[in-house]
Amino acid sequence: MVAGEQERTRRRLSTEERREQLLCVGARLFAESAYDDVWIERVAEIAGVSRGLLYHYFPTKRDFFAAVVRRESERMLRLTAAVPGVPVREQLDVGLDAFLGYVEEHAEGFRALHRAEAAGDPAVREVYRQGMAAQERQIVEALAADPDSAHIDGDAPALRLAVRGWLAFLVAVCLEWLDEPGLSREQVRDLCARALLGAITS
Repeated sequence: MVAGEQERTRRRLSTEERREQLLCVGARLFAESAYDDVWIERVAEIAGVSRGLLYHYFPTKRDFFAAVVRRESERMLRLTAAVPGVPVREQLDVGLDAFLGYVEEHAEGFRALHRAEAAGDPAVREVYRQGMAAQERQIVEALAADPDSAHIDGDAPALRLAVRGWLAFLVAVCLEWLDEPGLSREQVRDLCARALLGAITS
């Protein structure tokens, strides 16, 4: 641990700062390793706290991973929130660019979030699925409210299926891009934008 990290560990953190620190460490470890291979003792060691303090914030490892997943899901929802009354096509490039910036800057959290689907714990998978369902609803509602797309029916099963499929595509593309960044952010953005527009207009 470098001197700066040691100094931050020694400084007394507020409850929210400590919780955020633990979640950041968790995001890193869960991004690097499968759920079963992450040890709470290692999280406490990296954060410079006792195991008992970590359990004070998160009673079980399942609670801890679920909190990591929920934090990243909520961050994604905030980043991709639509602006009411503005056509989706006008927002798409800006929104995707912001989202891809988040993926680049918070790669560990993004990877940890999407490891949750493969986690063996049903409760953790449910937190992940709730987050993805909220993302799907947010996109469908934005499309249905688009002033340039009055023909779109927000309750149509085909639209919901198209958006769900596009989200799976977006996640797969971003994870691949993080592992093999051969394309620029602009190229990935344009690829994902075309895929969404194709899915909802075909």
